[in-house]
Amino acid sequence: MLKFSNLSLMRGKKELFTDVNVTINPKTKVGLTGANGTGKTSLIKLILGDLQADTGELHVPKKLILAHVAQEIANSNETAIDYVINGDKEFRQLENTLSIAEKNNDSNKLAGIYDQLQHIDGYTIKARASKLLNGLGFTVQQEDHTVNSFSGGWRMRLNLAQALMCRSDILLLDEPTNHLDLEAIIWLESWLKKYLGIVLLISHDRDFLNSVCNQIINIENNQLTQYTGNYDSFEQVRAEKLNQQQSQYQSQQRQIKHMQKYIDRFRYQATKAKQAQSRIKALDRMEVISAAQLDSPFNFSFAIEGFIPQQLIKIDKADTGYGDTTILKDIGLMIEKGDKIGLLGFNGAGKSTLIKLLANELAVFSGTIEHAKEIKIGYFAQHQIEQLHMDQSPIDHLKTLDPIISEQKARNFLGGFDFHNDMAKESIEHFSGGEKARLVLALTVYQKPNLLLLDEPTNHLDIKMRHAISVALQSFDGAMILVSHDRHLLSTVTDKLILVADSKVTKFDGDLQDYYHWANETRKKRLDSVSPDSTKQSNQKKQQRQNSALIRQNQKPLRQKLRIIEKELSKLQNIEHKIDLILLDESIYTSENTEKLKEHTIKQTQTKRKIIGLENDWLNISEQLEI
Repeated sequence: MLKFSNLSLMRGKKELFTDVNVTINPKTKVGLTGANGTGKTSLIKLILGDLQADTGELHVPKKLILAHVAQEIANSNETAIDYVINGDKEFRQLENTLSIAEKNNDSNKLAGIYDQLQHIDGYTIKARASKLLNGLGFTVQQEDHTVNSFSGGWRMRLNLAQALMCRSDILLLDEPTNHLDLEAIIWLESWLKKYLGIVLLISHDRDFLNSVCNQIINIENNQLTQYTGNYDSFEQVRAEKLNQQQSQYQSQQRQIKHMQKYIDRFRYQATKAKQAQSRIKALDRMEVISAAQLDSPFNFSFAIEGFIPQQLIKIDKADTGYGDTTILKDIGLMIEKGDKIGLLGFNGAGKSTLIKLLANELAVFSGTIEHAKEIKIGYFAQHQIEQLHMDQSPIDHLKTLDPIISEQKARNFLGGFDFHNDMAKESIEHFSGGEKARLVLALTVYQKPNLLLLDEPTNHLDIKMRHAISVALQSFDGAMILVSHDRHLLSTVTDKLILVADSKVTKFDGDLQDYYHWANETRKKRLDSVSPDSTKQSNQKKQQRQNSALIRQNQKPLRQKLRIIEKELSKLQNIEHKIDLILLDESIYTSENTEKLKEHTIKQTQTKRKIIGLENDWLNISEQLEI
């Protein structure tokens, strides 16, 4: 259990959280949401101990094991599998102790170490590490490659595998899907669902949050607000709250305007001055309701200029690749007006190669490719972000495309991508990865293409921007080819799937779930793994069961109490959630529902009091168990 009590945190002069009181219960999988800069990553650093609260406290039970993904790119000459095994620090400590005991021929100590290794499943550690690597897309052969032989993205996967290897009670994940492909993301979802501890997860992937999380904590206005359910549930409840807040704000503004009008009219008239002063005091005491921030900062669409031909690109029996290496063979593909195509396939299978061929960045080795005379291609790719001019502003980049554009027109257009005021004129040198990606997307939109080639357009973008892209693409009249690991985007904007695999480009009959099954089966067939000796494994498991049974027997009474408390907490939290929904309904505040409002308000207070009491009991018992 994690508990924040009256906690406040500053970063420099900026206040991130104020007087926060939040409890995260065992086995809860929390999605941490909020706009960039609100403090999501700072909250994780606070839990890790890298930051200290300015006021209040964070309570974490003693001996609770925390795991997190290192943000630095791994740098090691160890093999990949050894690097991942390092995540199990207890195993590495026992391994070192075992080596010393073997050198000293200390039979008594060796026996104890062997028992401990059985207890922590140490004899199967290599198989468990291999399973993690496989799930994240590594082949058996790659397990023995050195860490430094992998690219930066694959090394970040190794950092993730190392964190998952740790037998932790709390797992902290900051954008874990950034360097993963679709198959690895779905595998990670499945792994996290089975994880028995607390998960605190930052992600801009809506489907990932929906699949993994059973609670959302949203950071907004210097507060942490908890919502029961997944991301979709959170959005619905938050929208209802914002709608209610806006209604209350408008009502209060009318009241303030009416009172101020009375004050201005009568404050200097002797007969009315007393009443006017009374209203002045009432205004001073009034807790002002702020206007709800309902709108997205993004507002753009993919417009098309000119005629759209029916047939945009035709490829017939074409081979292509790089240098003397053929990547794709015998491609047969027709792209027509209105096509919305999603490309599927493993990393390295050739999806980006196909996109580059369509964009005229690669030539065919054999066969033919025909582009319509009226074709106008809008191409978004990660390498284009790197080709931006760091010393130029967003307006400068736009003027490169349109030298005669006025500054006001440029500002109006860039404002739709949330580049406002000074940001539109300053150099992009210090822009974040997401801001640079938004600029490349803005430049693509401005060219009004009739064929969009989008290679991972949502990397580094937050949920609001991803939603804006989805909405814009849904109303796009041209054709589109999309490579993305964002399933929500793929499922909402594409109506045709193409598989790139084994140097071939073929139509895929099925949906994204069918593709995952195909990818999973294909990867299993390619594995060249050797299963451990079954007899030895059976004996190890038997001893482990005996040791675990003895520990469970000794701790049984306390654990039974914990289960009872957790069950009661779950019931009370469901009751609290239902009461909160009732109190969101404006009709409860009408005069005919006065008694009903009173009843639910009392019930809400009683429920919160019971929850706090049970949470304290849980903490006390947990500390006794030293978990």
